[in-house]
Amino acid sequence: MPALRQIFEHSFRRYAVFAGAAVVALSSAAACSHADNTPPVATPTFTASKDRVALGGPVDFTFQFDVVAPIKDDYRVLVHVVNPDGDTIWIDDHDPAIPTSQWKPGKKVQYTRQRFLPVLPYTGEASVRVGLYKGDQRLPLQGADPNQRTYKVGTIQLLPQAENVFIIYKSGWNAPEFTPDNTKEWQWTQKSATVNFKNPRKDVTLFLETDARVDLFTPAQKVAIVIGGKTVKTFDADSATSVLQRIPITAAELGGDDMVELRLDLDRAFVPAKLPNATNQDTRELGIRVYHLFVDPKADPK
Repeated sequence: MPALRQIFEHSFRRYAVFAGAAVVALSSAAACSHADNTPPVATPTFTASKDRVALGGPVDFTFQFDVVAPIKDDYRVLVHVVNPDGDTIWIDDHDPAIPTSQWKPGKKVQYTRQRFLPVLPYTGEASVRVGLYKGDQRLPLQGADPNQRTYKVGTIQLLPQAENVFIIYKSGWNAPEFTPDNTKEWQWTQKSATVNFKNPRKDVTLFLETDARVDLFTPAQKVAIVIGGKTVKTFDADSATSVLQRIPITAAELGGDDMVELRLDLDRAFVPAKLPNATNQDTRELGIRVYHLFVDPKADPK
C-alpha cells in the first residue's frame, strides 16, 4: 500500500475510534439533567499554547480546576473537542495530575498536557468541553454552556495539515506500526535514519518523541541529530517509556539549501532475531522507536 494511502486510512480509523467513543460517552450521560441544581465541586478553566493549530501539530493544553468541594473518589477528566454541529471530533480523556480524591476545597489544581492533534476530517473553529466522570457518573462543575455535565472552557482553530512543515521519510526507517486500537503509532529507525523537509529559513523547534530498548544497552544508546554533516544535538536514548523532547535548531544550523536533510545517527542498533536466546524471528535492524518527529518554525512577530 502506498505510504500516503496508509497514513490516510490509519488517520480515518483513529478518527472512527474517537467518534465511536464519543457516542458511547454521550449515551452514558443521557440521564444527566439539563437543569442541574446540584452544587458544583470545582470550576474548570483551559488555555492552549496556540489559538490556531494545524492538524497533526503539537499544542500544550493547560487545565485548571478551582476546587470548591471535596471529592470522595478518583474521577477522570473528560476532554471533548466539538465542532459547531455539536459532534465530538476528538477525545482526550485522561487522569488528572493529582487524583481528584486528593483535591482540597479552596485549592487550585493545574497541569499541562503536551498533545499532538490527530488528523481529523474537519478544519475550523472547535469548542473544548470538560467534565469529570467515573463510569457512568459525572460530577457537577461550575462552567459555561452546561450540557450533560460537560462545560465549554474554550475554543481552538483547527487548520489544514498542509500548514505544517511536510516531513519526507527517506532511508533508514522501518514500516509504521500501530497499537491494536489504532490510538498510537510509531516507526523504528535503523542505525541511521534520514528525513527531508523544505527549509523554512527561520529558527525551528524539533519535536521528537521516542523510546528505546534500555534493557539491551548499557550504557544507553547515543543519538546524534545531524544536519549538513554537522551534529546539532546529542542525547541518550535512556527511557523505556516515550519521552517528548523539544530541540531548538537555529536557521543557521538548517543551512542555506532549499531542502534540509536531517539524520538521526545511533551508535548502536540491534536485530531481535540475533539476540541471545532469541525467540523472535524479526530480522529488522532496530535503533530507537519514534512516535513523533515534527518541525515547528518559530512564529513570526505579530
